[in-house]
Amino acid sequence: MIEQYDIALNTPAGRLTSTVEVPTGLVPVSAIVPLMRRLGEEAQALEEQQSIAAGNTLSCKKGCAACCRMLVPVSAPEAFALRDYVQTLPDAERARLTQRLAVTRTALLAHGLWNDLLEMGESANPPDDAALEPINRAYYALRLPCPFLEQEVCSIYEQRPAACRELLVTSPAEWCQDLVANPVQPIAVPVRIGPALGLLWGELTDTPPRLIPLATALAWAERHHEENQPRWQGTQLLDRALDKIWRFLSQAFQQKETTTAQGDS
Repeated sequence: MIEQYDIALNTPAGRLTSTVEVPTGLVPVSAIVPLMRRLGEEAQALEEQQSIAAGNTLSCKKGCAACCRMLVPVSAPEAFALRDYVQTLPDAERARLTQRLAVTRTALLAHGLWNDLLEMGESANPPDDAALEPINRAYYALRLPCPFLEQEVCSIYEQRPAACRELLVTSPAEWCQDLVANPVQPIAVPVRIGPALGLLWGELTDTPPRLIPLATALAWAERHHEENQPRWQGTQLLDRALDKIWRFLSQAFQQKETTTAQGDS
Protein backbone atom coordinates (compact mmCIF):
# COMPACT_ATOMS: atom_id res chain seq x y z
CA MET A 1 0.00 0.00 0.00
CA ILE A 2 0.96 3.62 -0.56
CA GLU A 3 0.28 6.59 1.68
CA GLN A 4 0.62 10.26 0.83
CA TYR A 5 2.44 12.65 3.13
CA ASP A 6 2.60 16.43 2.93
CA ILE A 7 6.10 17.70 3.63
CA ALA A 8 7.15 21.27 4.36
CA LEU A 9 10.81 22.26 4.57
CA ASN A 10 12.37 25.67 5.08
CA THR A 11 15.38 26.13 2.82
CA PRO A 12 17.74 29.11 2.43
CA ALA A 13 15.97 29.94 -0.86
CA GLY A 14 12.41 29.64 0.45
CA ARG A 15 9.82 27.20 1.73
CA LEU A 16 9.45 23.86 0.01
CA THR A 17 6.09 22.08 0.17
CA SER A 18 5.63 18.71 -1.45
CA THR A 19 3.34 15.70 -1.38
CA VAL A 20 5.15 12.37 -1.49
CA GLU A 21 3.97 8.80 -1.80
CA VAL A 22 5.50 6.35 0.65
CA PRO A 23 5.08 2.56 0.71
CA THR A 24 3.66 1.46 4.05
CA GLY A 25 5.04 -2.08 3.87
CA LEU A 26 8.55 -3.45 4.20
CA VAL A 27 10.87 -2.22 1.44
CA PRO A 28 14.62 -2.11 0.69
CA VAL A 29 16.49 1.11 1.36
CA SER A 30 16.72 1.71 -2.41
CA ALA A 31 12.95 2.33 -2.42
CA ILE A 32 13.51 5.71 -0.77
CA VAL A 33 15.98 6.90 -3.44
CA PRO A 34 13.49 8.37 -5.98
CA LEU A 35 11.66 10.25 -3.24
CA MET A 36 14.88 11.71 -1.85
CA ARG A 37 16.10 12.77 -5.28
CA ARG A 38 12.80 14.50 -5.92
CA LEU A 39 13.00 16.48 -2.68
CA GLY A 40 16.57 17.43 -3.51
CA GLU A 41 15.55 18.64 -6.98
CA GLU A 42 12.65 20.67 -5.57
CA ALA A 43 14.98 22.35 -3.08
CA GLN A 44 17.44 22.96 -5.90
CA ALA A 45 14.69 24.50 -8.04
CA LEU A 46 14.16 27.17 -5.38
CA GLU A 47 17.86 28.02 -5.57
CA GLU A 48 17.60 28.19 -9.38
CA GLN A 49 14.64 30.56 -9.19
CA GLN A 50 16.49 32.78 -6.75
CA SER A 51 19.58 32.82 -8.96
CA ILE A 52 17.57 33.65 -12.09
CA ALA A 53 15.74 36.42 -10.23
CA ALA A 54 19.17 37.86 -9.41
CA GLY A 55 19.91 38.12 -13.15
CA ASN A 56 21.84 34.90 -13.73
CA THR A 57 21.28 32.43 -16.57
CA LEU A 58 21.53 28.67 -16.17
CA SER A 59 24.14 27.36 -18.63
CA CYS A 60 23.43 23.63 -18.38
CA LYS A 61 21.42 22.01 -21.18
CA LYS A 62 21.02 18.70 -23.02
CA GLY A 63 24.15 17.74 -24.91
CA CYS A 64 26.46 19.71 -22.62
CA ALA A 65 28.34 16.81 -21.06
CA ALA A 66 31.60 18.30 -19.78
CA CYS A 67 30.65 17.40 -16.21
CA CYS A 68 30.16 13.79 -17.34
CA ARG A 69 33.95 13.46 -17.26
CA MET A 70 34.12 14.06 -13.50
CA LEU A 71 34.44 11.58 -10.67
CA VAL A 72 30.86 11.19 -9.43
CA PRO A 73 30.24 9.81 -5.91
CA VAL A 74 27.13 7.79 -5.13
CA SER A 75 25.72 6.39 -1.91
CA ALA A 76 25.07 2.71 -1.24
CA PRO A 77 21.28 3.09 -1.69
CA GLU A 78 21.86 4.77 -5.06
CA ALA A 79 24.24 2.00 -6.15
CA PHE A 80 21.64 -0.64 -5.30
CA ALA A 81 18.90 1.34 -7.08
CA LEU A 82 21.09 1.69 -10.17
CA ARG A 83 21.83 -2.03 -10.22
CA ASP A 84 18.12 -2.81 -9.98
CA TYR A 85 17.40 -0.44 -12.86
CA VAL A 86 20.13 -1.81 -15.12
CA GLN A 87 18.74 -5.31 -14.64
CA THR A 88 15.46 -4.13 -16.22
CA LEU A 89 17.13 -2.85 -19.42
CA PRO A 90 16.65 -4.68 -22.74
CA ASP A 91 19.45 -7.10 -23.53
CA ALA A 92 20.92 -4.99 -26.34
CA GLU A 93 21.03 -1.84 -24.21
CA ARG A 94 22.54 -3.71 -21.28
CA ALA A 95 25.17 -5.21 -23.59
CA ARG A 96 26.21 -1.74 -24.82
CA LEU A 97 26.46 -0.54 -21.24
CA THR A 98 28.54 -3.56 -20.26
CA GLN A 99 30.92 -2.79 -23.10
CA ARG A 100 31.29 0.86 -22.06
CA LEU A 101 31.90 -0.20 -18.46
CA ALA A 102 34.63 -2.55 -19.65
CA VAL A 103 36.29 0.25 -21.65
CA THR A 104 36.19 2.51 -18.60
CA ARG A 105 37.67 -0.19 -16.37
CA THR A 106 40.48 -0.88 -18.85
CA ALA A 107 41.37 2.82 -19.06
CA LEU A 108 41.33 3.25 -15.29
CA LEU A 109 43.48 0.15 -14.82
CA ALA A 110 45.97 1.46 -17.38
CA HIS A 111 46.34 4.69 -15.43
CA GLY A 112 46.48 3.05 -12.02
CA LEU A 113 43.15 4.42 -10.77
CA TRP A 114 40.77 1.45 -10.84
CA ASN A 115 42.01 -0.14 -7.62
CA ASP A 116 42.00 3.25 -5.88
CA LEU A 117 38.35 3.71 -6.81
CA LEU A 118 37.46 0.20 -5.66
CA GLU A 119 39.22 0.80 -2.35
CA MET A 120 37.37 4.08 -1.93
CA GLY A 121 34.04 2.27 -2.10
CA GLU A 122 35.15 -0.39 0.38
CA SER A 123 36.91 1.85 2.88
CA ALA A 124 35.46 2.16 6.37
CA ASN A 125 36.98 5.66 6.44
CA PRO A 126 36.06 7.50 3.22
CA PRO A 127 38.72 10.03 2.21
CA ASP A 128 38.24 13.64 3.21
CA ASP A 129 38.31 16.43 0.64
CA ALA A 130 42.08 16.86 0.92
CA ALA A 131 42.77 13.16 0.34
CA LEU A 132 40.19 12.95 -2.45
CA GLU A 133 41.49 15.93 -4.41
CA PRO A 134 44.48 14.15 -6.09
CA ILE A 135 42.21 11.28 -7.19
CA ASN A 136 39.61 13.76 -8.47
CA ARG A 137 42.24 15.59 -10.50
CA ALA A 138 43.79 12.40 -11.89
CA TYR A 139 40.39 11.08 -12.92
CA TYR A 140 39.32 14.39 -14.50
CA ALA A 141 42.62 14.66 -16.38
CA LEU A 142 41.72 11.48 -18.31
CA ARG A 143 38.53 13.11 -19.67
CA LEU A 144 36.88 9.70 -19.61
CA PRO A 145 33.21 9.87 -20.56
CA CYS A 146 30.87 8.42 -17.97
CA PRO A 147 30.05 4.81 -18.91
CA PHE A 148 26.38 5.79 -18.82
CA LEU A 149 26.96 8.51 -21.42
CA GLU A 150 25.83 7.55 -24.92
CA GLN A 151 26.42 9.98 -27.82
CA GLU A 152 26.95 12.79 -25.29
CA VAL A 153 23.54 12.16 -23.69
CA CYS A 154 22.91 10.47 -20.35
CA SER A 155 21.39 7.05 -21.03
CA ILE A 156 20.02 6.82 -17.48
CA TYR A 157 18.82 10.40 -17.17
CA GLU A 158 15.78 9.66 -15.01
CA GLN A 159 17.90 7.37 -12.82
CA ARG A 160 21.07 9.49 -12.71
CA PRO A 161 22.75 9.99 -9.32
CA ALA A 162 21.86 12.90 -7.08
CA ALA A 163 25.35 14.37 -7.51
CA CYS A 164 24.73 14.71 -11.25
CA ARG A 165 21.46 16.56 -10.62
CA GLU A 166 23.08 19.01 -8.22
CA LEU A 167 25.87 20.42 -10.42
CA LEU A 168 24.33 23.41 -12.18
CA VAL A 169 26.32 26.48 -13.23
CA THR A 170 25.63 30.03 -14.31
CA SER A 171 29.12 30.66 -15.69
CA PRO A 172 29.66 30.25 -19.47
CA ALA A 173 29.19 26.65 -20.59
CA GLU A 174 32.58 26.58 -22.32
CA TRP A 175 34.31 27.15 -18.98
CA CYS A 176 33.22 23.65 -17.95
CA GLN A 177 35.58 22.18 -20.54
CA ASP A 178 38.44 22.88 -18.10
CA LEU A 179 37.20 22.97 -14.52
CA VAL A 180 40.75 23.20 -13.20
CA ALA A 181 41.60 26.42 -15.01
CA ASN A 182 38.18 28.07 -14.91
CA PRO A 183 36.37 29.25 -11.78
CA VAL A 184 32.89 28.00 -12.67
CA GLN A 185 29.99 29.48 -10.75
CA PRO A 186 27.72 26.72 -9.41
CA ILE A 187 24.25 27.25 -8.02
CA ALA A 188 24.13 26.59 -4.29
CA VAL A 189 23.08 23.10 -3.21
CA PRO A 190 21.02 23.25 0.01
CA VAL A 191 20.78 19.46 0.43
CA ARG A 192 23.38 16.94 -0.73
CA ILE A 193 21.10 13.98 -1.30
CA GLY A 194 23.90 11.47 -1.94
CA PRO A 195 25.61 12.12 1.42
CA ALA A 196 22.19 12.23 3.12
CA LEU A 197 21.41 8.77 1.72
CA GLY A 198 24.88 7.64 2.78
CA LEU A 199 24.19 8.76 6.34
CA LEU A 200 20.84 6.98 6.25
CA TRP A 201 22.48 3.76 5.07
CA GLY A 202 25.15 3.98 7.75
CA GLU A 203 22.52 4.48 10.45
CA LEU A 204 20.37 1.58 9.25
CA THR A 205 23.28 -0.87 8.94
CA ASP A 206 25.57 0.48 11.68
CA THR A 207 28.34 0.90 9.13
CA PRO A 208 30.33 3.92 7.96
CA PRO A 209 28.83 5.99 5.12
CA ARG A 210 30.18 4.85 1.77
CA LEU A 211 31.68 6.99 -0.96
CA ILE A 212 31.31 4.88 -4.10
CA PRO A 213 32.61 6.19 -7.46
CA LEU A 214 29.94 5.90 -10.14
CA ALA A 215 32.31 4.04 -12.48
CA THR A 216 32.50 1.20 -9.92
CA ALA A 217 28.95 1.46 -8.53
CA LEU A 218 27.49 -1.55 -10.36
CA ALA A 219 30.46 -3.71 -9.41
CA TRP A 220 30.12 -2.56 -5.79
CA ALA A 221 26.38 -3.27 -5.71
CA GLU A 222 26.98 -6.74 -7.15
CA ARG A 223 29.57 -7.57 -4.50
CA HIS A 224 27.32 -6.27 -1.71
CA HIS A 225 23.93 -7.41 -3.03
CA GLU A 226 23.22 -9.44 0.11
CA GLU A 227 23.40 -6.24 2.16
CA ASN A 228 20.38 -4.98 0.22
CA GLN A 229 18.20 -7.84 1.42
CA PRO A 230 16.96 -6.33 4.74
CA ARG A 231 13.62 -4.55 4.64
CA TRP A 232 12.33 -1.58 6.62
CA GLN A 233 8.97 0.10 6.99
CA GLY A 234 8.63 2.74 4.28
CA THR A 235 7.43 5.35 6.76
CA GLN A 236 10.41 4.61 9.01
CA LEU A 237 12.76 5.18 6.10
CA LEU A 238 11.03 8.47 5.31
CA ASP A 239 11.33 9.73 8.89
CA ARG A 240 15.01 8.86 9.07
CA ALA A 241 15.70 10.28 5.62
CA LEU A 242 14.00 13.58 6.51
CA ASP A 243 16.18 13.79 9.60
CA LYS A 244 19.26 13.71 7.37
CA ILE A 245 17.76 16.36 5.08
CA TRP A 246 17.10 18.63 8.05
CA ARG A 247 20.74 18.26 9.11
CA PHE A 248 21.95 19.48 5.72
CA LEU A 249 19.45 22.33 5.65
CA SER A 250 20.62 23.41 9.10
CA GLN A 251 24.20 23.50 7.83
CA ALA A 252 23.08 25.47 4.76
CA PHE A 253 21.38 28.07 6.97
CA GLN A 254 24.47 28.36 9.16
CA GLN A 255 26.69 28.81 6.12
CA LYS A 256 24.37 31.47 4.72
CA GLU A 257 24.40 33.35 8.03
CA THR A 258 28.20 33.19 8.13
CA THR A 259 28.48 34.44 4.54
CA THR A 260 26.03 37.27 5.25
CA ALA A 261 27.91 38.28 8.39
CA GLN A 262 31.23 38.33 6.54
CA GLY A 263 29.65 40.45 3.79
CA ASP A 264 28.28 42.93 6.32
CA SER A 265 31.65 43.24 7.99
